[in-house]
Amino acid sequence: MKGGKPIARQPRIWYPGAVYHVVARGNRKEDIFRQIEDYKVYMKFLKKVNEKYPFKLYSYCLMGNHVHLQIATIDSEIWKIMKGIHWMYSMYFNEKYDLTGHLFQGRYYSELIDTESYLLQTSKYIHLNPVKAGIVEKPIQYPWSSYGVFMGLYKNDLVDENAILCLFQNGSRDLYREYVEGV
Repeated sequence: MKGGKPIARQPRIWYPGAVYHVVARGNRKEDIFRQIEDYKVYMKFLKKVNEKYPFKLYSYCLMGNHVHLQIATIDSEIWKIMKGIHWMYSMYFNEKYDLTGHLFQGRYYSELIDTESYLLQTSKYIHLNPVKAGIVEKPIQYPWSSYGVFMGLYKNDLVDENAILCLFQNGSRDLYREYVEGV
């Protein structure tokens, strides 16, 4: 409150083609993924929302109590995309686990990515998240991130890894691995 008046939230900056690092945490830092099926359902909802509000997913990492998404909008505002994903997932989660109330802690965090260097840094940060959390030793060991797509181990039609890989000579997966893992 300022001068006895509530301060309104500032609208998020958006324009077609805007790229964001989005982070959403579980309410009270609680898990938002309890079983393998939950991760799969979240990915299914990402795809479903992408069909309604097309966007490009550059990288992602689904952790136990939070998610990281690197998203480029096309013609739809980021809030529509995130509302669609999180509304469907919250309904699924609360029904599955017989819960009520908020699944996510407040409004998701988003930061506009406006340079190539920040685009790369964000992708690296997202892929190293499970390593820094002590869950795995190498990012390739974590199944719920896009790092395996970047390394060419599997395909995910939702992930546009070339938007990041094209920043390396000849779109080299090896150079990206060296960048992320410091090898």
